[in-house]
Amino acid sequence: MSFLGCLLPYHGYAATQVVSPALDTGDTAWMLMSAALVLLMTVPGIALFYAGMVRKKNVLATMMQSFSICCLMSVMWMVIGYSLVFTTGSPFIGGVSKIMLNGILDSYHYGIDKGFVLGADTASPVIMTIPQSVYVVFQMTFIIISVAILAGSVAERIKFSALCVFCIFWGLLSYVPIAHWVWTSTGWLAELGAIDFAGGTVVHINAGVAGLVCALVVGKRIGYGKRDLSPFNVGYAVMGASLLWFGWFGFNAGSALGANGRAGMAMLVTQIAAASGGIGWMSIEWLMRKKPTVLGTVSGAVAGLVVITPAAGFVMPGPALVMGFIGGVSCFWSCSYLKRKLGYDDSLDAFGVHGVGGIIGAILTGVFAFGPLSATETDPAGISASFGLVVAQIEAVVVTILWSGIVSLVLLKIIDATIGLRVDQDSEREGLDMVLHNEQINT
Repeated sequence: MSFLGCLLPYHGYAATQVVSPALDTGDTAWMLMSAALVLLMTVPGIALFYAGMVRKKNVLATMMQSFSICCLMSVMWMVIGYSLVFTTGSPFIGGVSKIMLNGILDSYHYGIDKGFVLGADTASPVIMTIPQSVYVVFQMTFIIISVAILAGSVAERIKFSALCVFCIFWGLLSYVPIAHWVWTSTGWLAELGAIDFAGGTVVHINAGVAGLVCALVVGKRIGYGKRDLSPFNVGYAVMGASLLWFGWFGFNAGSALGANGRAGMAMLVTQIAAASGGIGWMSIEWLMRKKPTVLGTVSGAVAGLVVITPAAGFVMPGPALVMGFIGGVSCFWSCSYLKRKLGYDDSLDAFGVHGVGGIIGAILTGVFAFGPLSATETDPAGISASFGLVVAQIEAVVVTILWSGIVSLVLLKIIDATIGLRVDQDSEREGLDMVLHNEQINT
């Protein structure tokens, strides 16, 4: 069962009812706010977080990546992405009935704004008490931040043109199919029993693995491991991470798709996991290196947020505390030791935080899921922790890793053979701000 099917009882509709429901203004107001909060995570959240961790000569180029990705993904989602994810097609990909958002006004009747039915022609329709336009933009913000996350893995050395091309096709060929597999009732991973409340597989593992492949194919920055590549402004990174924490409430609590009790629990466990993740990273760093760093502590909070994302609507506060702490410690290990041991240059730790954190969170969701949080009239027991659920979660993790990795590798090889992936060495030494955008920070 996908997480969407778990939302029905909060609006009081039977699963077989397919007429357009009345719009709930409270649900709509919350979802409008949630969409804005998730967008805040990319611009300015990711933009500041990533820009603070690169060198001064690449700050503007790094911010430009996040901002332009927001523009590119918004248009792609409107033109084809939404249709391929959230319309009925096959278990592997949606249809084309909503290309260019065709039919988005179907739920408007004589000037009266109504909710809509997602998957009305399936055996498991989902009754929405929000306008379809709000649902479209909410889901749009998810693909935006997914692509922005992976871009951090190749900061400071990738061509802007190559990044734009890669992001468009990766969004279409990796994000879109996986979102359909997991987040629609007819998707084949959902049919296997995998659950993902707000994006552990669809967003974080997907983007993290793509980031790792990008880092391996593009190669290391000049001087990596030999010269000082320390951040330009950790203060930017702290501000960016703070905006991410704030926006994550829209990411997780918004995935309840309404102003209801499940949204409240998702918000609570999100806060707990973020705090626990920050404490986890800070503690292990303090223990092993004698001093807790600012950048490490905020990275730990982000790791806690990543880990709780797939579980936010399925777990209670106690497990959230444990999950966040595990996430902080595990992501510290992956960023500090695994990366060094394997020798790859994931510039801003897209894989170390999002990939590893997403894998841990997805699997632990199967360990800690509490049935009553997802109970419905037709399934009063809800989705509870079980060996079978853990197996389904592992299957979803493996599939996501393989699909994202293969799609990313093929796209990178094609782009490298045509327009090239990387700037030349002189350009990299000079900095991407001037070379690619003819601008620089003068202070």
